[in-house]
Amino acid sequence: MVSSDWGEWLPEAIANTTPEGVAIWYLGCNGFVLKDRAGTTLFIDPYLGTGNPPRTVRMLPVPFDPRDVRAADAILATHEHVDHVHGPSQAPILAETGAGFHAPPASIAVTDEEAWTDEWNVSEDQLSTVDVGDTFEVGGFTVNVEAANDPDAEDPVSYVIEHEAGVFFHGGDARPGAFESVGEAYDIDLGVLAFGSVGMIPDGIGEEPTRTRWYSDENEIVEAANELRLDALLPSHWDMWKGMNADPTALYEHVRSFPYPKRLDIVEIGDRVDL
Repeated sequence: MVSSDWGEWLPEAIANTTPEGVAIWYLGCNGFVLKDRAGTTLFIDPYLGTGNPPRTVRMLPVPFDPRDVRAADAILATHEHVDHVHGPSQAPILAETGAGFHAPPASIAVTDEEAWTDEWNVSEDQLSTVDVGDTFEVGGFTVNVEAANDPDAEDPVSYVIEHEAGVFFHGGDARPGAFESVGEAYDIDLGVLAFGSVGMIPDGIGEEPTRTRWYSDENEIVEAANELRLDALLPSHWDMWKGMNADPTALYEHVRSFPYPKRLDIVEIGDRVDL
């Protein structure tokens, strides 16, 4: 079971907040929580695991125990990798809150492999498959499922989440190449894109490290932000894995001569921004 380094303060802060529009908390890695004034709460890619050393070594605190989440209406997953679909992180939230889990087919397959409905009190009707082009409502949020270019994933998606307070985009771990139509179709106020360095990563104990790229570098993330025509860019994932860490403040120099993003939002785990 997940053990938190921070106790219950972050779930309590989320539960006790009534935002004017939409409040967004960064959970580290690529995890986010969105909550609107009516109390509707969405989780995107929450991951509370510690990785699989030496290939993936978590460099962040675990911000909460999933059993301490008081309210959730939906969990959205962008793709099937363990730091995006993870039973010990997400199934207890579903079991405690009755939230729905929305994910592409390969991600739903992980829930079968990990036996979420057997190991946790999760019902089959809580698990919903999404495909590019789908749209569904969760309270005051309209969730649009869009394409994503992630060469390391089986069937990745991105999400454009519309609310009367604004439009939020989450690209999962995607790189540029599939977002031009998204940028043309939506006026995105705030967009999340994964950012990291290229590192020498071993596949397992005793294995020789190999040159590995999982996320967009400085130039790729700017290219993706311009495809999306982002008003504001929030880089994620740079803080998570040993050997893949990056400095998001370096992006100030990379974005300054491009039309997008118009603003760069740098946050750390536990921080809140508002839409």
